[in-house]
This record gives sequence, structure tokens and C-alpha cells, in this order.
Amino acid sequence: MTENDWIEAGRKLFAGPCEFFFAAAKPDGLPPVGAPEVAFAGRSNVGKSSLINALTGRNALARTSNTPGRTQELIFFDLDGRATLVDMPGYGYAAVSKEKSASWGKLARDYLRGRPSLLRVFVLIDGRHGLKASDHETMKLLDASAVSYAVVLTKRDEVKLADQDARAAATLEGLRKHVAAFPEVIFTSSRGGEGVPELRAHIARLLAEREGGGPAAL
Repeated sequence: MTENDWIEAGRKLFAGPCEFFFAAAKPDGLPPVGAPEVAFAGRSNVGKSSLINALTGRNALARTSNTPGRTQELIFFDLDGRATLVDMPGYGYAAVSKEKSASWGKLARDYLRGRPSLLRVFVLIDGRHGLKASDHETMKLLDASAVSYAVVLTKRDEVKLADQDARAAATLEGLRKHVAAFPEVIFTSSRGGEGVPELRAHIARLLAEREGGGPAAL
């Protein structure tokens, strides 16, 4: 299958209905295991909600905020019964209380370690700044939890064109020390749409592999 086939499969997948259906604030409050899940993690204000909105073609499916640390729960979205998108709490924001930060961390760790339906975590990195210490700490947790993950750079439209390839290459190099990292970086812009079809294709491929087929399996 060509990359264009997967791009089209991703377009069709995300053209279907997508609706919020659950929010979990505690590890024992997760929804029952159902459709395959893909989760979005990243530093506070990295653009997780904006990217989910861009993927689904909706302006307000996931709530966005300029206030870092707003998302305190695992937010679950049903993608036409085919997959579940999970918006995870942001990490690395110093202004939240230690107690709240610890509770978010436990929620995330328990979810990552005990969710058989979780296919992949997308770790979102601010494309303007590249990998930070808190990103490496999160990826170490994913390595230790044996959770497959891939890195998505965000805010491509705010990075000079001349700097984009170097930023992507530096990020890919930084992944070499992480054993569970998928060896690919997708550079996206929620505002301009760059990289969004490729990310949809990546998710479509994951689902097709789970179901044992190519794009036609979707």
C-alpha cells in the first residue's frame, strides 16, 4: 500500500462522527475497555486539545485553554466506534500544586501501565522549543511501562521554515536513547493543517494492523 492509500484511509477514518463520552479523574474511574485507544500526552499548553480538534475537523470537540494545567482528567472521545482518542493531563507546569501534580502523575501512570486497549501514545512536543527535561522523564516512564509511543511536534506554523528540518532532526536524534519510541517524528500545525493528514494515516495504519489488514480493513 502506498502512503497516499494510508492518507486516504486516515481521512475516511476521521471523517466519521467523534464525540466526548467519558472523563476520568481517578485510576479506578476509567471506562470499560472497548475500542482500541490512542492517547495524546505532552507538556501543559503544548496544543493537545487543538491537535485533537484538527484531527477530527471540529473546532470545539476538545476544550482548549491558554491556561496551562487546565486539563486535570483523562478525556475520552469515541471515534465512530472504531477507536478512542484520549486527551491526557498536561505535565511540566510548575504553577500547579505538588498535590495536584502528584495526583495527575498517578492517574497517568496507572492508565499507561494497565490499559490493554492502548495502542500508542503520541507525545506532543512544542516545535518552537524541542525536547525538554520533562519530556524525557515522560518518555522514560513510557519506556519502563513498555508502552509504544511516537513523538509529534506541534506549532509548526510558529517555527521558521528554515529551522523546521533541523528541529525535526534534533528531536529524532533525542529519541535514540528511548527504547520504546517509534523512530519517526511528525511535525504538525493545528492552525495550518500541516502534518495532520500524516498523523491520521499513522493512526489508520495502527488500527489496520490491529485488525490484521490494510487500508481496506478500515
